Amino acid sequence: MIVAPSRATLLRALGVTILVVTAIPVVRHYLIRYPVEIWQVDLEVYREAARALVSGFPLYDVRTPPPQFLPFTYPPFAALVGLPLAIGSFTAVGWAWTVLQLVLLWVTVGMAFRPFLDRFGDRRGLVQGLLASCGVLTMPVLEGIRFGQVNAVVVALCLADVARRVPEGGLRMPRGVLVGLAAAVKLTPAAFWVHWAVARRWRTLAISVGTAAGVTLVTALLLPAASARFWTDALLDPERLGPNAGTSNQSLRGVLLRVWPGDPGLGTVLWLVLVVLVGGAGFWLSARLDRLGEPVAVVAVVGLVALLVSPVSWVHHYHWCVVVVAVLLGDGRRWQGVAAATVLSAALWARLPWLGLSMLEGDLPRWIGRTAQNGFALLAVAALAMIWWLMVRTAERQPRSCPVTTNESDRPAWQRG
Repeated sequence: MIVAPSRATLLRALGVTILVVTAIPVVRHYLIRYPVEIWQVDLEVYREAARALVSGFPLYDVRTPPPQFLPFTYPPFAALVGLPLAIGSFTAVGWAWTVLQLVLLWVTVGMAFRPFLDRFGDRRGLVQGLLASCGVLTMPVLEGIRFGQVNAVVVALCLADVARRVPEGGLRMPRGVLVGLAAAVKLTPAAFWVHWAVARRWRTLAISVGTAAGVTLVTALLLPAASARFWTDALLDPERLGPNAGTSNQSLRGVLLRVWPGDPGLGTVLWLVLVVLVGGAGFWLSARLDRLGEPVAVVAVVGLVALLVSPVSWVHHYHWCVVVVAVLLGDGRRWQGVAAATVLSAALWARLPWLGLSMLEGDLPRWIGRTAQNGFALLAVAALAMIWWLMVRTAERQPRSCPVTTNESDRPAWQRG
């Protein structure tokens, strides 16, 4: 007996189709028409690192072929995880990696936009496809596909770890494991460790740090020379990541290098002051959201703080903004949130930093071009403020009988109840 698919299944299939159709021009541009010598250069870095492990070549001496000559900048564990990338042709690996990014975008949208999607019932899959299609056209996601970046994987892992829902009787992985694995691949997710410390999530913090330390230790036993080289040399050299003052670096440090290029020493002091201020305010906000039971908002805030305080945050690192837009939008019933999500989305679609760079070459006042050039970093700060206003300030103005937490068993006994 053949059972006809439900309306929800058909609409979900339509949503997937819309995502695929939207992605076709992007994929055609970057995987077919793009010159092969600049084709998914970051994926080529991962692949060359994996091939170096197989051949025994020193991991942190490897460079991609000309004209890029890019080094491997990740921990050695990332090279171990990337060993499958050494199998098959680079073309096949590139297509598979692109499909993976699109699948993870679909999954991320489904998790992050849940309050909004829940309003649509059996049309949920269709709306999810429309939102994911809009995401494909934003600069961070486009650049992730263009370069073959790992950010879609990192964001999906962190979101799944912090904000996942476990069905009754379902198999549950301890919270913190996925963030620990992500931090062992790319150091940025270690920002969640600071959040968990501030929020007093000691058990989750211990599990996550233990996971990262465990796989890093095993990697050090397997690759002692590469591990020593990374932790004592490669990690400490930000110039391995590329020109830090370039427009693509949308961290606080990148902004300061562009607007205050004269005195490096004073600029460094100012950067450290801003790191303390932004980091302190951001982690206070994430801890408040944690107590309010807003795990997706926690991911958005910690991701934004990590982007701002890191020495280098390229535009494709702003894949976290998929989650940020979802948090600003909420369930779509507050016009302020809808407006904020629309403004941020428009900036992501408009490739604002590059728009600012072109303004600097025109006749407009330089401050306009400079503001747009640093637009992602400035919008990240504004998004933190807006999340506080939409969620924390609103909650504080509403009477509560008791505080809310996302997982009471994760707190010490004296904090429960």
